[in-house]
Amino acid sequence: MSVPSVLVHRDADLLAKAVAARLITGLVDAQVAKGSAHLVLTGGGMGVATLAEVAATPARDAVEWPRLDIWWGDERFLPAGDPERNETGAREALLDHVDVNPARVHSVLGPDSGMTAEESADRYADELRAMSRNEDHGPVPSFDILLLGLGPDGHVASLFPGMPALYDERPVVAVHGAPKPPPTRISMTQPTIRSAREVWVIAAGEEKAGAVRLALQESGPVQVPGAGARGRLRTLFLLDRAAASKIPPGLGRPASP
Repeated sequence: MSVPSVLVHRDADLLAKAVAARLITGLVDAQVAKGSAHLVLTGGGMGVATLAEVAATPARDAVEWPRLDIWWGDERFLPAGDPERNETGAREALLDHVDVNPARVHSVLGPDSGMTAEESADRYADELRAMSRNEDHGPVPSFDILLLGLGPDGHVASLFPGMPALYDERPVVAVHGAPKPPPTRISMTQPTIRSAREVWVIAAGEEKAGAVRLALQESGPVQVPGAGARGRLRTLFLLDRAAASKIPPGLGRPASP
């Protein structure tokens, strides 16, 4: 696994703009190299803000959207179109404004599908497995970029500290009893996250500073799930100054004035 690099931006607004620019470049590079790309999205305020910034820049047209497979690292187990679903936020911020191929937008099914959370998780794992190739060496595609938020408690995706999902080796699991609503969710597991070529952890705000420090200090990934969020080739912690305020001196590199 890669050693994290830390880039610190002035504030949350500039952070979203910078991550959007970096994301466009990363997707274009992957598509040039391979013809297509796999992107895993995250929810939360910074995840949605980043996608909105992608939509707002003319540079978005450099991405060949029909040749992009879009996944979610986690999803709230709610009906399609529910405003609390990560997919709903992503569609409103970006996906409804670009020429994505609907067949390559891989949604997590909710209770309106008639499935239980466990059945939905198994179905998503099957969809990931079907897209995996021999060169991926595993049950999921080797994602080009996997985006994650970081909670104040250190959680990533819907992997909360101390919960059974952190011990699970399956690609995707149902999470019950999450400490923040809604309590039922679907989440990629740590092995799936670590299969990505690049993992980008995006965090803004002083309330995230303690979790950022612990995640970068190689804390136990069961106690601090963010400490286990690492990409095979590169791991980036993309922060604003407030979120970076508790990391050891010299660890973070300013990315802007």
